[in-house]
Amino acid sequence: MPHTDALARLWPASAVSVRAGDLELRWIDDELLVQLAELAGRGIHDPGMMPFEHPWSRGTADEVARSVLAFQWGARHRISSESFVLELAVLHDGIPAGVQGLTANEWPVLRRVTTGSWLGRAHQGRGVGTRMRMLALHLAFAGLGAREAASGAFVDNGPSNAVSRRVGYESDGAFHVAREGVAVLHNRFVMSRERWESLRGDHIATLGAPIEMQGVEAFRASLAKNVGS
Repeated sequence: MPHTDALARLWPASAVSVRAGDLELRWIDDELLVQLAELAGRGIHDPGMMPFEHPWSRGTADEVARSVLAFQWGARHRISSESFVLELAVLHDGIPAGVQGLTANEWPVLRRVTTGSWLGRAHQGRGVGTRMRMLALHLAFAGLGAREAASGAFVDNGPSNAVSRRVGYESDGAFHVAREGVAVLHNRFVMSRERWESLRGDHIATLGAPIEMQGVEAFRASLAKNVGS
């Protein structure tokens, strides 16, 4: 049995992939991880801003890259029937462009995912952020059976707030979050399953291609079997 098949059997998350045309979300193996870490090291945002609650994107190129490696290595095992962290590489025309994550807590009860993401600066401003969020929502609702999806962004993170509104999230208020020693308002957005179903056709039109999912059924089944801890 090829190594990849054996890994998928033992750890189903490793086979998850969602694709529409030239855009794909895929499990982050070590080869992809190194490329993504180096991409982050080349810059994600202007030095004068900070879109993240934890400022992992500050530092030298190598320091930022090591932060990506450490986080991703630590996230891989966090999959169980109660909660999961599913981090996926964003590939645009086959080139690593960023990361799209889905996190869930108390999954059997709440059926809610929270999304988080970043893109390398060279891939920003090209509509990739909007389309990758649409793919993430399709994975959450059509693939995993989510009831609700949440997202958020600091009020001064214009591009991220714009993506949430463009995709069709509804505002769910704002609250203060500590960022680098300062309390900053953080917008919260929510998408119900019913709202996603009403917008699904628009999303597919924006994606411009049919959505293909691989490995998702096995991953969903693995959550019920309490794979990982």
